[in-house]
Amino acid sequence: MHELRFNPLTGEWVIISSTRSSRPVLPEGSCPLCPGVLELEKDYDLAVFDNRYPSLLLNAEEPHTYGSRVLKTEKAIGKCEVIMYTSEHNSAVSKLNLKQLTKLIEVWCDRYRELSNLNGIKYIFIFENRGKEVGTTLSHAHGQLYAFPFIPKRIKEKLHTIKTYYLKNLSCALCDLIKENSLEKNIVRETEYMLTVVPPYARFPYEVHIYPKRHVSAIIDLTAREKIDLAVAIGDVAKRYDKLFDEAFPYMMTLYNPPVNTGEIHDDYFHFHVEFNPPKRTKDKLKWMASVETGSWTFINPSEPEEVAKKLREVVIDNG
Repeated sequence: MHELRFNPLTGEWVIISSTRSSRPVLPEGSCPLCPGVLELEKDYDLAVFDNRYPSLLLNAEEPHTYGSRVLKTEKAIGKCEVIMYTSEHNSAVSKLNLKQLTKLIEVWCDRYRELSNLNGIKYIFIFENRGKEVGTTLSHAHGQLYAFPFIPKRIKEKLHTIKTYYLKNLSCALCDLIKENSLEKNIVRETEYMLTVVPPYARFPYEVHIYPKRHVSAIIDLTAREKIDLAVAIGDVAKRYDKLFDEAFPYMMTLYNPPVNTGEIHDDYFHFHVEFNPPKRTKDKLKWMASVETGSWTFINPSEPEEVAKKLREVVIDNG
């Protein structure tokens, strides 16, 4: 079964994806993402393919109906893709060179452009889950992409908040935040075009955001030089994470672009950005999503963002 169900209490669409094909049995110790094993026949540089177990389908079947005024269902139309960073099994974002990371950003741009042209797609969500702590079952460096037929609830909240600010001040909230220098104590690293910070409003102890200094609405609006700087910033965060506790640091990396095919232009107020949300609170403890966070969407951060920024800033890494 693949269908969308609407929560009338929160305004959220929930994806029901209960029918999944049996995973193929592979030789012990083999990785389905390595060349010649399952997904990709030959050696590759960067690669994109459709998820074998998608939650959304372009040819989604008709949903069943409840015959209710309250309970609504829709087709689970969309696309789920896997984005391979490298054919090297033991690699990671923290180990990729600048050229490879820059090419990855170009792949993200390509997928965003192409999927934006699909009928019914409203939001393209690009992300990476790294580590068993966030549910990753395959360690081979890869990310994913979901093309949704709706705007997810948290994105709606972001849009509403920043649009309200724009209409009141006629300026972008993130641009103003950067210009007024109120992030000085929260900066981890600054390059010519990008600002890496532990935001004052961080929900997770080691949460890090990357903000383009220039106002750009979507990743495809970045110049070639800005894309290189974004690659530098992403690699830098991943390296600091790994060096912090001398381990493969788990995280969720998410890219935030404006919605598509909505009939509205978001360019003036939506500011493209990247978020890293790691589940770690210390080397040996995780920051669990407990009742307050899960039930009320109110996060309690046990760490002071400015102190975390200082700690990450002081991590010595090789950026060569």
